[in-house]
Amino acid sequence: MNAPIRLVLVDDHRMFRSGVKTELDPAMTEVVGEAPDVDTAVSIIMSTKPDVVLLDVHLPGGNGNGGVDVIGGCRGVETAAGQPVRFLALSVSDAAEDVIAVIRAGARGYVTKTISGNDLKTAIRRVADGDAVFSPRLAGFVLDAFGAAAGEIAEVDEELDRLSAREREVMRLIARGYQYKEVAKTLFISVKTVETHVSAVLRKLQLSSRHELTAWAMGRRIL
Repeated sequence: MNAPIRLVLVDDHRMFRSGVKTELDPAMTEVVGEAPDVDTAVSIIMSTKPDVVLLDVHLPGGNGNGGVDVIGGCRGVETAAGQPVRFLALSVSDAAEDVIAVIRAGARGYVTKTISGNDLKTAIRRVADGDAVFSPRLAGFVLDAFGAAAGEIAEVDEELDRLSAREREVMRLIARGYQYKEVAKTLFISVKTVETHVSAVLRKLQLSSRHELTAWAMGRRIL
């Protein structure tokens, strides 16, 4: 019988991590570490050297780029068998820039949190074996993004690379017409913090108002 896959689970919601663990078969997958943020994740991955990291895309800490920072911070880490540690993104987001950013950073797959328990177990096994795994709706998109549409995605991604993960979240909500108080309530942050993020977004994207921001986001189909 094959040894269990050694897994590190990275997500900032403890209850979600607990839920994922209940879906896994201990005979097939051994959770050797958990982390709620970028810095803790990098430390645990470096020390445990797991086969697979199940990684949320949006995380606190690091340089503000969530899962991308985790992958970058663990570059070159290998398992005891001499294989590279492999990353499987598990996120609520299916936004173009999130998928492309984490795949470009080095993840072997990207699935959304609507995935079933059985499909998640299969995805972990496949990534451990070196396969690339994507949720069905994302597979065609990823092929297109790295094919004929690569130039367009790269242009959008280059602009979005200027923003931290939290700034992207604030940007989308503001562009959708949310008021500052609504954004603060949705993201569990203060109104003052929302104002700070909006100012940073406008400065980094060289825009002067939320109306320009909405037009910018609509033109790039990232709402």
